[in-house]
Amino acid sequence: MSGIHSGQLMHTIEKDMEKYHVITCNHKTYPPLLKRIPDPPILLYGLGNINFLKIEPKISVVGTRNHSNEAERKVEFLLKPLLHKEWLIVSGMAKGIDSIAHRLAINNTSKTIAILGFGFQHIYPKENISLMQELAKNHLLLSEYAPDEAPKPWHFPERNRIISGLTFGSLIVEAKERSGTFITAEQALDQGREVFVVPGSILHPQSKGCHLLIQEGANLVKDANDLLNAWETYKTRSINY
Repeated sequence: MSGIHSGQLMHTIEKDMEKYHVITCNHKTYPPLLKRIPDPPILLYGLGNINFLKIEPKISVVGTRNHSNEAERKVEFLLKPLLHKEWLIVSGMAKGIDSIAHRLAINNTSKTIAILGFGFQHIYPKENISLMQELAKNHLLLSEYAPDEAPKPWHFPERNRIISGLTFGSLIVEAKERSGTFITAEQALDQGREVFVVPGSILHPQSKGCHLLIQEGANLVKDANDLLNAWETYKTRSINY
């Protein structure tokens, strides 16, 4: 039976390769940083420009779906200077902070990668249909799930390890006290990556999770220079290592 299943799997993958990029862990395009995490995906499906995987530096940007009125200004203030230096934004195409980050890159003719918790034949959330089409056409969609795999609740925590694993650090823009964003932060730390957190008003529920992460030792970020300096430090440490 296992031989039959293996044959069926290979046939499915070969069919998918006609429409999508299929990147195995031994493929030259497989991101080196992702390969170093404790549980790297065996293969990745790509739709769009897979050369984006070679671009450095990349930074992961995550946060709450129900963001504050200041969220867009925060994202633009911190990331626009990085985009001018050709940084690439990685996020999860979720409602809220993720979508803001992707659209900032698109609107500034920069580059962005979306990591999906489902296959390319599905769209989630539905309101992101135009964003997903733009990302597939001019940027990159990436998923460890087969193209016909529908979104399931446990897919999203699983895909978060790819969001954090693709980059040297994750930027938490806003997070409530009980937020799924904590999963990405924990995974980044487990992977030996940096966690950067944006502080906010003590009156805003969207900042409570951020303040907890800062109390636990995450890097407080006040401007883009903090991220630029962190990248230089990371490069030096990686070379010495």
